[in-house]
Amino acid sequence: MDFISGEILLIDKPLGWTSFDAVKRVRGALTRRMKVKRLKVGHAGTLDPLATGVMVICTGRATKRIDQLQAGVKEYIATLSLGATTPSFDLETEVDATYPIDHITRQLAEETLQKFVGSIEQIPPAFSAVKIDGQRAYKMARKGQTPELKAKTLVIDEIELLDFAPDRLTLRIVCSKGTYIRALARDIGEALGSGAHLTALRRTRVGEFTIDRCMSVDEATAFIRDVDITMPEEASDKPQPQ
Repeated sequence: MDFISGEILLIDKPLGWTSFDAVKRVRGALTRRMKVKRLKVGHAGTLDPLATGVMVICTGRATKRIDQLQAGVKEYIATLSLGATTPSFDLETEVDATYPIDHITRQLAEETLQKFVGSIEQIPPAFSAVKIDGQRAYKMARKGQTPELKAKTLVIDEIELLDFAPDRLTLRIVCSKGTYIRALARDIGEALGSGAHLTALRRTRVGEFTIDRCMSVDEATAFIRDVDITMPEEASDKPQPQ
C-alpha cells in the first residue's frame, strides 16, 4: 500500500474517543512503520466522543478527497430517551427537565417520525463545533452563554422505528451531511409533546463505506504493522499522479 500517494482506511471509532484520537492513533502507527516524522492523515466526517461507528480515514494525497467523501449520505442507529432533556441533547450533560410520556404510543411515534422525512430546517445544538464570530458554540455553551445559531436546511431520506417503548425509541436514520442527530432527538421529543435526548449513536454508513468493512483501532494498527507498504524512498521513484 502507498500511504503517501493516498489510501483510505475504515475505522470503527470506539466509544469515548474523539475523532482526533482515532486519527492520531492511525497516524502514529503509520509514521512509526514508515520511519517518517510527518504524514498527512485526516478523516471524512467528525463523530462525537459518545458516538461509535464508521470513520473514513484518508492518508497522503487521498486527503484531497475528504470534502467529496464526507458529502456522502450517512446512516445511523440512534437510541432516544423520552421524557427528559439535557442541555447538550445527549449524555454529556445532566438532565435539566422532565416531561410526561404516558400519551406516547407506537402509532404516535410512527406518525411523528414521518414528519421529519424530507427537507427540514434544523438549528444546530449549542454544544457543537459551529463557529459564531470565530468562536466555537460549545465553548460559549460551557461558559453558560447562549449562542445564537441559525437554522440549516437538511435532508432526511429515511427514518425507521426499529424498537419502541414509551420511554425509549431506537431509530435507523439516513440523512445528508451536516445533520446533528442530537438536534433531531431534541426536535422529535418536542414534536411528541414531551422531551428527548440521545443516549446512544452508531454511524453505520458514510457514502459507500459501511460498518461491516471497518476495522477496530487495534486491528488497524496491526494491519499497518503487517501490510506491505511502499516506503518514502520507493514512492519518490514512482511516477506521481497528476
